[in-house]
Amino acid sequence: MIEEKTKQVEETLSFDGVMQHCQSDMQAVDQVIHQRLSSDVALVNQLSHYIVNSGGKRLRPLLAVLSARMFNYEGDLHYLLAAIVEFIHTATLLHDDVVDESDLRRGNETANALFGNAASVLVGDFLYSRAFEMMVDVDDMRVMQILATTTNVIAEGEVMQLMNVHDADTSEEQYLQVIYCKTARLFEAATQLGAILCNRDEKEEQAMAAYGRYLGTAFQLIDDVMDYSSSSEEMGKNVGDDLAEGKPTLPLIYAMQKGSAEQVAVIKSAIEKDGVDKIDQVQAIIQQTGALVYTEEMAATQAQLAIDALSRFPDSEYKTLLEDIARLSVHRSQ
Repeated sequence: MIEEKTKQVEETLSFDGVMQHCQSDMQAVDQVIHQRLSSDVALVNQLSHYIVNSGGKRLRPLLAVLSARMFNYEGDLHYLLAAIVEFIHTATLLHDDVVDESDLRRGNETANALFGNAASVLVGDFLYSRAFEMMVDVDDMRVMQILATTTNVIAEGEVMQLMNVHDADTSEEQYLQVIYCKTARLFEAATQLGAILCNRDEKEEQAMAAYGRYLGTAFQLIDDVMDYSSSSEEMGKNVGDDLAEGKPTLPLIYAMQKGSAEQVAVIKSAIEKDGVDKIDQVQAIIQQTGALVYTEEMAATQAQLAIDALSRFPDSEYKTLLEDIARLSVHRSQ
């Protein structure tokens, strides 16, 4: 299992180590983020700064920076693109937490828990609209096309997930489509933008898009594993949140494929009736059916596909960092 390899991986690399290599670049991104968060409306400033500063890894903007750097980009537009990606991501978090009625994220109270649903939705809208203002500053129609389409796909993914809530008949294919739209698509855009900024050819652009897509899928699959295998302190959210929200994620879908009739009945009932009170039973069934191992192995396959997508590019410091991030995506506890 993946957790058995985690210690060995952590001895050779860590996400903090990757960030240290990019410290000056990410400080520049943070500067853009804070400059562009500015608003004349006090509540917009307060809430947006709260969510942006609440402990996120800045993984998506980091990917935009690294992809541009891998192609030897020397300008500063990659900082603007990275900030745009972070604003889009942050807006989705604000809206997600309202839809899911979440009260904990990254170990902190969610913005909607502190400021209310209305404020969270409206500030999420502000971040989306500010991101589009910034896209205009990039002055590249191809960039705008990618980001506009990505934002639309994310919204479609949210609606698809809403349609699947409490639906115990959701298929693996449907689930993977949702996580592509909700999560992997923004990873894909972040890495593709670096290639676009550097005017790389279509094959190289698509290779970078593939890297991001596979990485984002791996990242979300491990998130879904952690919902049934980690503590609240490790995850920064409540254990069993997905089950409480009636979300049929891959561990549940696989467990229903492999479980006995009695086990399937337990999981179906939990999905259909917000069965967080059955979390212990569900966790036991997931373990017994090998659902976590299956999901971890799929994540590991996706991470390797991400690494393979970079094989067409020459070795470099930034290529190595991107490969390290792919490996780290499946060896984490939060």
